[in-house]
Amino acid sequence: MAAVSDIRIKETALVERIKTAGKLAVAFSGGVDSTYLLYKAHEVLGDDCIAVTVKSLVLTFEEYDRTASFCAKIGVKQILVDFDVFSIPEFVQNPPDRCYYCKKKLFEAVKEAAPGYVITDGSNADDQRDYRPGIKALTELGIVSLLNDSGLTKSDIRELSKEAGLPTWKMPSAACLASRIAYGEKITAEGLMRVAYAEKAIRDLGFKGIRVRVHGDLARIEAAPDDIPALTYEHTRKEISEELKRLGFKYVTIDADGYRTGSMNEAIGK
Repeated sequence: MAAVSDIRIKETALVERIKTAGKLAVAFSGGVDSTYLLYKAHEVLGDDCIAVTVKSLVLTFEEYDRTASFCAKIGVKQILVDFDVFSIPEFVQNPPDRCYYCKKKLFEAVKEAAPGYVITDGSNADDQRDYRPGIKALTELGIVSLLNDSGLTKSDIRELSKEAGLPTWKMPSAACLASRIAYGEKITAEGLMRVAYAEKAIRDLGFKGIRVRVHGDLARIEAAPDDIPALTYEHTRKEISEELKRLGFKYVTIDADGYRTGSMNEAIGK
């Protein structure tokens, strides 16, 4: 946890950057980061702040519903953009820099939906430490990352969100469903839905922060290290295995290292 004075300095820097934008469109996925950013931007700018949510198969139904509910709750205008990720050949082919091509097309659509607005995304200071090819696309399109530019980390954002009474402050980190598929394996709508249903099935058993990584016919489950023993209880393990095999996986395994961000990048040395 950062020192209070340090967080206040960052929070003040964020507010000043929001004021400078004048009219701000927040690319809003409903996750921890974009929720806090939208909340703060709306608090500062009022009706000069809007949310732009991209509807595609990489956003689960639960995530989409959460964005709509939050926008209605705080009274911010939400623009919905239908986006076909499968129109991007590189997305389907799934190379290691897939995110660059996807982000480029996605944020071109966001910019088109919000002319006259400064576009901002929810990237934070921690994202700079991971392999994030999409950041290059944001830079090329002139998208500003106000949380990152203000030095706010994920833990800072959670602390400020808790202080503001936002329900997302303790929500597990979310990520594009495509990040579950091993690089080089073709991404299909069926594959993304299979991941979404697999993760929901495990969450419904009481586990949070779950990732189901896909390696061909194998499902590799990542969970918080403290949850791994409970996942291996005979009844729970069998129930999960049966459900994931029903969804089409041939093999189901639990990753002994537990959940970590961007684990698919380990295979490419990033």
